[in-house]
Amino acid sequence: MRRTRLYTTINNCNRGSGSFPISRFLSSGALRSEFFEDASNSHESNDLRSRIFRLRLPKRSAINVIQRWVSEGNQPSIFELRQILRDLRNSQRYKHALEISEWMVTREEFVLSDSDYATRIDLMTKVFGIDAAERYFEGLPVSAKTSETYTALLHSYAGAKLTEKAEGLYKRIKESNLSFNALIYNEMMTLYMSVGQVEKVPLVVEELKRQNVALDIFTYNLWISSCAAILNIDEVRNILDKMSRDSGSNDGWLRYIKLVKIYITAGNLVNSEGSPLVEAEKSISQREWITYDFLIILYAGLENKDKIDQIWKSLRMTKQKMTSRNYICILSSYLMLGHLKEMGEVIDQWMQSTTSDFDISACNSLLGAFEDMGLTEKANDFHMLLLQKNCSPTNDTG
Repeated sequence: MRRTRLYTTINNCNRGSGSFPISRFLSSGALRSEFFEDASNSHESNDLRSRIFRLRLPKRSAINVIQRWVSEGNQPSIFELRQILRDLRNSQRYKHALEISEWMVTREEFVLSDSDYATRIDLMTKVFGIDAAERYFEGLPVSAKTSETYTALLHSYAGAKLTEKAEGLYKRIKESNLSFNALIYNEMMTLYMSVGQVEKVPLVVEELKRQNVALDIFTYNLWISSCAAILNIDEVRNILDKMSRDSGSNDGWLRYIKLVKIYITAGNLVNSEGSPLVEAEKSISQREWITYDFLIILYAGLENKDKIDQIWKSLRMTKQKMTSRNYICILSSYLMLGHLKEMGEVIDQWMQSTTSDFDISACNSLLGAFEDMGLTEKANDFHMLLLQKNCSPTNDTG
C-alpha cells in the first residue's frame, strides 16, 4: 500500500488552471480611466509593450491599453502583438496575454496563423479552464483545426491529467487526415507517465512508428523512462541501440546515449567510478539529458542510497530550474528507504527554493504517506512548506 502510494506520487507531474467568467474582460467596451496605471508622468518607456507591462493587476485591461494606443494614431502590427503576447506568457501574465489574443482575433486586417489559434487554446486553459478551451476548439472552423490546435488541446488535457478526454482526442487525431510530428505522441507518453500508466507508453511508440513519424530526443527520453520505471533495463539497452542507429542522430543524441550508459554498466545500475557526472549534465539541455527522476526511482528500488545522494547533489548543481516533481521524487525515495534526516534536508531546500509549481494531488499523496508511517513531525514540516508556498493541501490524502 505504501509503495503504491509512493509510486503514484513519484509519477505525478504538475499543472493546473483557474476559472472565472469570460465576460469580465473580453468585452472591449469604452475606455475607462480606472483600467490604467497612473503612469502619465512616468519617465519609463512609453511604447505599447511598456504600457501593457505597467498594468500591475490582472483586472486591468490590456485591450483598453491597445485601443488607447490606436486612438493616439499608432497602428500595432501583428508581429509586435505576438512578441508582446509571448513576453507576457513568459512572465505568466496569462490574462493580459489572452486579452491581446482576443484583440487580434477581432481585427479583420490580421491573418491569424495556426500557432495563434494554438496559443489561444493554451491561454484559455490557463485563464478560464479546460472547458472553455474545449468549447473554443470545437467552435473553430475546420480550416483552423490543425495539427497545432489539436496538439494544444491535447496538451491541456494531459496537463490536467484528463486521461479519458485525452485518449478520445488522440483517437480523433489518428483518424484525421492531418500530418503530425512526434510532439502529439510525446504528449500522450507524458500523460501516461504522469498518471502511472507506464505500460501504455510502448503502445504510443508503436503507433508513432506505424505512422512513420520520426522519434525525437524527448520521445526516446520518455520511452526510456517508462522502461526504467519498471526496471526493464534490457529494454533500455535496446532503445539506446535504436537511438544510435537512428538516421536523425546528432551530437546531442550521442551525448545523451553516452550519459545513460554511464549509469547502466555490466547488467546493473552502478556508476562508472570517477565519471564526471555533474560536468556531463551541464553541457546538455534539459530535453537532451536523461531525466534524473527515473534514475532516483531506480536506485530507490535497489535501495542504493549512495547513488541517490550523488544524483540529487548533481541535479542541484546543474543550471536547470528545479521543479516540484524533482522534490517529490527525492522525498518519496528517501521515505521508501526510511532516511528521515535526508528528508528533512530536502524539505528545507525546497523551502529555500523559488519553485512555485505544485501538483496538489502529488503533494497530498506524499503528505498522506508521511502520516500513514507515523511521521508526524515530517508531515507538519511538509504542511508548513506547502502553506509557505501558497499551496493549500486538502484533507483528502488517499
